[in-house]
Amino acid sequence: MNNTEFTLKNKLMIIGTALLVMAMISISFTLWVTWKLEGGAAAINEAGRMRMQTYQLALLAGTKDNIATSKLLTQFDNSISILKIGDPSRPLFVPWNNLNRQYFLNIQNQWEDVKQGISRGKASVLSISNINLFVGQIDQFVGSIELEVDYWTGMLHLFQFAMLAISLIATLVIMYVGYSVILDPVEKLRLGFESVKSGMLNTRVQIDAKDEFGDLAIGFNAMTENLNDLYSGLEAKVKEKTLHLQERQNRLQALYDLSSFVSTEGNLEKLAKGFSERILILCKASAIAIRWTDEANRRYFLLSGADLPASIIDEEQCLISGNCYCGQSTGNSEIQIVTFNPIEEGERHCVKAGYKTLVTIPILFQKSLLGEIDVFYAHEYVIDTEQKALMETLAHHLAGAMEALRIKALEKEAAISEERSLLARELHDSIAQSLAFLKIQVGMLRDEIIEPATNKAKTILGELDEGLRESYSDVRELLLHFRTRTNSENIEPAIKTTLQKFEHQSGIKTELFISGQGLPLRPDIQIQIMHILQEALSNVRKHSRATIVKVEVQESPQWVFKVIDDGMGFSVASDPVDSTHVGMSIMRERANKIGAQLDITSHSLGGTSISLALPT
Repeated sequence: MNNTEFTLKNKLMIIGTALLVMAMISISFTLWVTWKLEGGAAAINEAGRMRMQTYQLALLAGTKDNIATSKLLTQFDNSISILKIGDPSRPLFVPWNNLNRQYFLNIQNQWEDVKQGISRGKASVLSISNINLFVGQIDQFVGSIELEVDYWTGMLHLFQFAMLAISLIATLVIMYVGYSVILDPVEKLRLGFESVKSGMLNTRVQIDAKDEFGDLAIGFNAMTENLNDLYSGLEAKVKEKTLHLQERQNRLQALYDLSSFVSTEGNLEKLAKGFSERILILCKASAIAIRWTDEANRRYFLLSGADLPASIIDEEQCLISGNCYCGQSTGNSEIQIVTFNPIEEGERHCVKAGYKTLVTIPILFQKSLLGEIDVFYAHEYVIDTEQKALMETLAHHLAGAMEALRIKALEKEAAISEERSLLARELHDSIAQSLAFLKIQVGMLRDEIIEPATNKAKTILGELDEGLRESYSDVRELLLHFRTRTNSENIEPAIKTTLQKFEHQSGIKTELFISGQGLPLRPDIQIQIMHILQEALSNVRKHSRATIVKVEVQESPQWVFKVIDDGMGFSVASDPVDSTHVGMSIMRERANKIGAQLDITSHSLGGTSISLALPT
């Protein structure tokens, strides 16, 4: 073992030890500072409680309630004591410095004056000016603690960033040294053995290191040289058949792996992504694009791809059938091969990206066109009969998997719709009819009340009538929503139906704006979106007093749904929890279920906007 290798190994040990020490220091410092910050936060809360107790004393000054006053005095003394000596069990302690010590001393002195004044019955000590002065001292004390807490928070962040940077640098150094000393020689030897295993007996491994790996390389080269001399004649005879059989074996293995993958994957996006990556290797192509067509085969949406340039991803998300070589399939089972002319077709995105050949493979299921596989080559490419049959088989497997996913999604949506219809019938036959009967009874009761009736009785009867009307409206709205179906790949009809029902029930005018061309949504995602939109419209009807509701749908570059009203609005942060906020919680839960982002913007002066953004 030479000195260079010994030095590298020692460096690895030193770096590892240093990383361990730094990690321990970082953990210890972080725990200490965190404990200090928790204590400071608890001290701020305790000091804030002193302000509340001061105002309570002022309120009790004129009530002569000696017991409550004595209790507040004791609580304030306890707060002073806790802030002075701290409480490690909570933890609670003040991060002392000269400034907040002086503030605390002032508070103590003024508190003694207040207690003496209260014990002597002096009302002037609890005057507004004295109370405001005393509370001002407490505010200064709290502000001083907050500045100290901010300082330690900044120190913690600075230390964490420094440790992160050092750790990253040390990790990169270790990875580089480990790669150059061990991984690279081992990989070269592995590739050499793989080459020999495949029949390439003239393989040589070049390793310049003067260590065990260098000795292995010398022995490996000597072995392959002897084997090449022994079997050079035999290799020449079997080379052609071996290569042919190997290629067939690789294709069969790839086809088996691909078939296994498409039969087990349950997500359309992941299915298309995994399929495109595998077919890219199998066809030895430069790039792959998988496009999904609508029911009328008028538009082709880019579902997924592999090694596609950004220009094609951005500019060809949606293609109109016939406007490009991609999207030319009309239902026939023929594979099309297009060789580009760079001079005449230089403006095409695929030509700008450097591709010279395009192979389009229709995705057919029982003569129904589902989409298209576009295979790009950076060179002129001609496929033989075996390759053509392989591509058709691959497309058939993908079509079966896509259709199975579609049927599964439709079955799930149908089951949910059937259950919702059953619930709607049960609600209509039970609660809705009961509420209608109660409405009639309340009206009859109003007519039968003998005048003069008390104002309280009239008020209670009015509230009862209003509550029944609101409950009846809620049930009717629920029944309407239960009957809204989303069994189409286009969500627009379901939204229009919902808006028509909403406008008919509430009398509020609605407007729908749709822009862009986006990938159709799965039925299960459409169900969650419709629930969120219906809940938003329900809140508008109940609380906003709006005159118009606008629903904006943006399909690309990502799906975004917005519900905007011109109602009175509310404060999202400060309004108390009520039925509206429960509805918002439900909307957020549904958005999280499909990985979407829900944003609610509203102002108490008027207007509310609810935005739902689906992941790209």
